[in-house]
Amino acid sequence: MKGLMQDSPLLISSLIEHAERHHGDTEVVSRRVEGDIHRYHWRDVARRARQLANALDALELAFSDRVATLAWNGYRHLELYFGVSGSGRVLHTINPRLHPDQVAWIANHADDQVLCFDLTFLPLVQTLHAKCPGIRHYVALCDAHALPVDSGIPNLIAYEDWIGAQPGEHAWRSFDEDSASSLCYTSGTTGNPKGVVYSHKSTILHAFAGALPDVMALSARDSVLPVVPMFHVNAWGLPYGAALTGCKLVLPGSALDGKSVYELIEAEAVTFAAGVPTVWQMLLDHLHAGGLRFSTFSRTVIGGAACSTAMIEAFQRRYGVEVLHAWGMTELSPLGTLCSLKRKHLALPLDAQMNLRLKQGRAVFGVDTKIVGDGGEALPWDGRTRGNLLVKGPWVVRDYFKNEGGSPLVDGWFPTGDVATIDADGFVQITDRVKDVIKSGGEWISSIDIENIAMAHPAVRMAACIGIPHPKWDERPVVAVVKKVDASLTRDELLAFYEGKIAKWQVPDDVIFVDAIPLGATGKMLKTRLREQLAGLGGGLGA
Repeated sequence: MKGLMQDSPLLISSLIEHAERHHGDTEVVSRRVEGDIHRYHWRDVARRARQLANALDALELAFSDRVATLAWNGYRHLELYFGVSGSGRVLHTINPRLHPDQVAWIANHADDQVLCFDLTFLPLVQTLHAKCPGIRHYVALCDAHALPVDSGIPNLIAYEDWIGAQPGEHAWRSFDEDSASSLCYTSGTTGNPKGVVYSHKSTILHAFAGALPDVMALSARDSVLPVVPMFHVNAWGLPYGAALTGCKLVLPGSALDGKSVYELIEAEAVTFAAGVPTVWQMLLDHLHAGGLRFSTFSRTVIGGAACSTAMIEAFQRRYGVEVLHAWGMTELSPLGTLCSLKRKHLALPLDAQMNLRLKQGRAVFGVDTKIVGDGGEALPWDGRTRGNLLVKGPWVVRDYFKNEGGSPLVDGWFPTGDVATIDADGFVQITDRVKDVIKSGGEWISSIDIENIAMAHPAVRMAACIGIPHPKWDERPVVAVVKKVDASLTRDELLAFYEGKIAKWQVPDDVIFVDAIPLGATGKMLKTRLREQLAGLGGGLGA
């Protein structure tokens, strides 16, 4: 016996149809790369997405052909999210912070047919033009008058002319909900990036889950600022979640410095924002320097890298902003866990609550988790035992695009490459990447714990812990530190700061003061590159 419900495929076009019909008068606000503020509404997004779909039809693009973007968070990029996928093509958001050779490799590997780009990236696109013969059409996300006189790209067209020539009516196609909707590549810090292909169904299920009260709690009462780029795993699904729930959407463009982000939060009465720790640190620095406060901003999701105690405390205790620590991956669309407390935790002392908030949180419905030993054996959820973190679910990758490297799954589970503990309440705590884990004298040391303690020191702006070879203990931890401007801090002062916070044998052997810690294209610390920079120090450290 089967259920007697209507069969309606979960398609991205249904999101924008819903947004237009049920909250068409809700604002979408963008800071344009031109510098000004652009305002319109969800009904305008829907109409222009239909024009875009017609423009793609006019190019005679086939079903599932790839349309690439090199663009910041803005209204035209938002229209591409819905117009490309809704018409049955595949939206391929490319991270412009990658090396140009890597960007070219990605565009060629994806067989991109069209490239839409902000003029900010014109020099990069000029480089790609010679290296990517498969791209047949180039579209600058601007008005016709903003097109450069000599771009070096034949037949370059302005986006406004391109879609403006099309009618605002379009009958969205119905097709298999398992069809590809969008394509994102991993950051490729080791070897070539791999493509992760999301389906319409997986994207909508992910949007539903992201809006849940214990996840991002999105609603029509929110004004939402995705600081996380739309080229970084689809801005963590927020454009889709905003269409689903009717949020006011505020898009920051390329201005991600503390001053610009703060001004946008205040001007647009932002209640919720999401981003990586490096951007939030700039915002906190701006607030502190100017003695500023928030008037509406009440909660933020921080992910992409571990968030320190100091950052959570600054947001929550100084500025009244609830921090929701999160973890995910490109392969997870990206949401895996989010740290919202359970009812029983609300009575705990603040310090005990903070210990929980430092964890990456509980699995979102739709994602199953487990930790296993090196032999694949399941490990207990006791909050102490560390193991390799595996996940599975309807928005977790099954295979990479073009089956690069073969199936990544192990008995149906995706190995994340993270080392973690899980406690009895299901709270996951990432203690390291497998490749970054430090083993000293046969015992594990969490580099993230060492970094968080260093970041709690008032003179420290950023910290990264790596393992250095040691003749007796195999490896010993060393922490690289960037001091705050005009701050005074010595090696011995920071090492003394660790006393009583971790076991003595876990205290770093040395502190190395550096001008900067190398960051990847998504804001994560590149510890491989840091090791190379510090290689000259050799085994003498801590000997």
